[in-house]
Amino acid sequence: MRNLENKVAIVTGAGRGIGRSIAMLLAKEGAKVVVNDLGGGAAGDGQDSMVADEVVQEIKALGGEAVANYDSITELENAHKIVKTAIDNFGKLDIVVNNAGILRDRMIFKMSEAEWDSVISVHLKGSFNMTNAAAPIFKEQKGGRFINFTSTAGLVGNVGQANYAAAKMGIVGLTRSTAIDMARYNVTANAVAPFAWSRLIGSIPTDTEEQKKKVEKIQQMSPDHIAPIVAYLATDDAQDVSGQVFCVRAKEIFLFSQPRPVRSASNANGWTVEDLGILKQSFKANFTPLETSSQIFPYEPVV
Repeated sequence: MRNLENKVAIVTGAGRGIGRSIAMLLAKEGAKVVVNDLGGGAAGDGQDSMVADEVVQEIKALGGEAVANYDSITELENAHKIVKTAIDNFGKLDIVVNNAGILRDRMIFKMSEAEWDSVISVHLKGSFNMTNAAAPIFKEQKGGRFINFTSTAGLVGNVGQANYAAAKMGIVGLTRSTAIDMARYNVTANAVAPFAWSRLIGSIPTDTEEQKKKVEKIQQMSPDHIAPIVAYLATDDAQDVSGQVFCVRAKEIFLFSQPRPVRSASNANGWTVEDLGILKQSFKANFTPLETSSQIFPYEPVV
């Protein structure tokens, strides 16, 4: 028997790249899939229903079951429509993969309010909307899987991506809270940070030799490398995995640490500004350096 036989999944942003690979593998593993994709551009503009339709056709051609949905996840009402699509077509819902995203990169001193709001709306609010719409169903049936997408742009840091990084770290908080809130109902929530070539990564500039090498490295990492961990987290065997943050970089999988205290100090008399200047020297060795994800992963991917 396939690992997801008779399961029903929603995958947002499933028309291209990572989302498409996930939808295809879930279907191969036996799940019935709602392929959600607005069909917009990398910056969130435009709409094209064929993007989702083509993935549905591919799944059906391989003997799987799938249906398309074109609603934007930025509205809670639409999230309920997407969930209803699963119920109306397949009778139930077991898995929600919050993958949809856009990029509007800009240095923080140049970023507009619209660039901030649009990225937060798709990534963070969209993930909340889908979680909020599906959670009552999972609660009632006492089972379900949320798999959310974060990024090392937030977990570690990156240049010119304050909006994206903030959204992706917000998703980590959403994932943890969802995992805690839903644990008593046998519902899990986990986050995955992917390294993979996609149309979003295609927006990275290649003006310098360093930038070209960075892009060439990323191009070696296929979206197909991301799908297996998502499919596994959706299985019954992953019931005891929740609230975790994973990272996939080609053929490597990482489990990320999560913020916890690393040093502490107390002062019976309370702290003065001068005292804190002294305390800084004690804490300094444990400060997290200002690094980007490319500095944490400087080596060639295992492909």
